[in-house]
Amino acid sequence: MAGSGSTVLAWIHCRAAYIVSEQNPIRVFVSHVFSEHPDYFRVFEYLESSPNFFYTNCSDVTKMPTTGGKAAVKDALREQIAAAEAVVIISSMYSESREWIAYQMDVADANELPLIALEPFGGAGAVPEEVQGRAAEVVPWNERMMVDAIKRQARHEETTRWDVIEFDMS
Repeated sequence: MAGSGSTVLAWIHCRAAYIVSEQNPIRVFVSHVFSEHPDYFRVFEYLESSPNFFYTNCSDVTKMPTTGGKAAVKDALREQIAAAEAVVIISSMYSESREWIAYQMDVADANELPLIALEPFGGAGAVPEEVQGRAAEVVPWNERMMVDAIKRQARHEETTRWDVIEFDMS
């Protein structure tokens, strides 16, 4: 088995490149239309509430191009999405801004990025068929389920966790 030690070290080094840590956060793009939509900010409230989940936000609602029209907006969105490892689609925004959210899904597909769709907040309606059909996963507004979906889709990280429930048998 000559060289097997170096093979193992290479595998460990390669595997470590995928492990989420403060030094290696997952790059996430969250759909937006350059406006302060409450669901956009809510996504980050959920992600921030998850302990030991490290991510970088590749989306920026404040970087709306002031010149160049629709082409400049598309360029800005392409740049933000290309920097990501996974794209979170806020499905409730699809009905409000169908053209822009569909464009963001197209860019994600072109960059071979996984789409994670969030159900409408509070169970207010269904996920639009186009969004559901294109998403790798559809998840509810649940911090744990959102984080697990992002880890699975961005890094193919196994996210099996066990809940410990304590019972008082007295």
